[in-house]
Amino acid sequence: MNRPVEIIGGGLAGLSLGLALRRENIPVTLMEAGAYPRHRVCGEFITGLSSSTIDRLHLAPFLADARLHREVTWFLREKTLRHQTLPEPAYALSRHALDQRLATAFTSAGGVLHTHTRADLAASPDGRIFATGRRPARPEWIGLKCHAVALPLVSELELHMGDNAYIGLCAVEDNRVNVSGLFRLRADLPALARDTALVTYLRASGLSALADRLTSAAIDPDSYSAIAGLGFSQPSKLTDRLVIGDTYAMIPPFTGHGMAMAFQSADTALDPVLAWSRGEATWPDTLRTVHQRLRTLFRVRLASAGALHPFLFKPARQRLLATASRLHLLPMEPLYALTH
Repeated sequence: MNRPVEIIGGGLAGLSLGLALRRENIPVTLMEAGAYPRHRVCGEFITGLSSSTIDRLHLAPFLADARLHREVTWFLREKTLRHQTLPEPAYALSRHALDQRLATAFTSAGGVLHTHTRADLAASPDGRIFATGRRPARPEWIGLKCHAVALPLVSELELHMGDNAYIGLCAVEDNRVNVSGLFRLRADLPALARDTALVTYLRASGLSALADRLTSAAIDPDSYSAIAGLGFSQPSKLTDRLVIGDTYAMIPPFTGHGMAMAFQSADTALDPVLAWSRGEATWPDTLRTVHQRLRTLFRVRLASAGALHPFLFKPARQRLLATASRLHLLPMEPLYALTH
């Protein structure tokens, strides 16, 4: 008889792993602190998701109406910095839709889903997998997001750099544009309402033209989202629990790779967890196997993205980046390969 698996956290990593296990007739219970559908602060732009992971996790039906984008334009303040064509198309789909689809498929496959439920995170019994999202960090960054309706774009993906900020815009399903930004928290800004925080931070970051575009656009009021205490972490060093997704490590969002890494970590954990459930491996061996494979898979891209991240925030480093781009000294293709 297959041993039951318990997953804490119902984001992309937890849901996709739970669904893949259910397809193998493994008993799975998943506990999620929130509910579905809901908006999340997320770039909603997936690069580096391999066809093998899509096939292994049977993701194609969930991504069927995703927008496919290859054109990226970088901006520094109001100036165009660089136009880039991605080596392969990236998927753009809202978390509002994607999480709901995965959750529905999981329960339809016989998985037990408890929403509005918080587990005891201190306990780590055999068979418990932690996909609880980002690990706690000191309050240095804030993520802000909204969906604009029918907002005209200069490029399929726009990336804007401001003073201690960068913001991505991309078209997702239903004629919506996801606007998602990462900002350094500012003590000089008062407590802000949910529907004014993004525009206020844009103006404070020197991105007034972008703020004006949003002010004149139709915004889905339910899509305003915020998250604080963000940290871009190195791989977890915990050895007593199995962690996947952002709980294992969180890559800076400019790479567009966070969602892909969530799916890839689920793919990586699938076979070892199956072996444990079927009595073919011990839980300590399962932990070691999954964590070693995750380290091997993500080490280079995490280190590369971490090294590039500061150049997107500080004005002096942004100017250096702009100069390198203007002189055609910025190796976009190798940089893309390193972070993917």
